[in-house]
Amino acid sequence: MTIVVGYIPSPEGEAALERAIVEASRNDAKLVVVNSSKGDQLVDDRLIDAKQFHELEARLSAAGINFWIERRSQGADAADQILQVAQAQRAELIVIGLRKRSPMGKFLMGSNAQRILLQAECPVLSLKASADW
Repeated sequence: MTIVVGYIPSPEGEAALERAIVEASRNDAKLVVVNSSKGDQLVDDRLIDAKQFHELEARLSAAGINFWIERRSQGADAADQILQVAQAQRAELIVIGLRKRSPMGKFLMGSNAQRILLQAECPVLSLKASADW
């Protein structure tokens, strides 16, 4: 079994990652962490840097799960990248974090979460950020 999680360093990303680790451990599954960005900003806090990459790697190793970290910094948007990885890996579950957006924000910018929920070929688990953040 393979689980794909969309991860950015944010409360929503942390919620998704934590649950994906639990699901991977529970199901003895491979976890593929997708950290992506269009690469359209000079300073992009969505894409993890080398230090964050190594910290994430250590965290996943400590959890005792089989994992792969996929960083993509240019090209398609996050929804497309997560869906592509999920299809290529034949994922049985996608885990994503949800953030609150206004109706106008959804209209103008679209919704990656909505696209993943509607277009994924496997179940999608969506989570809100923890109240502890």
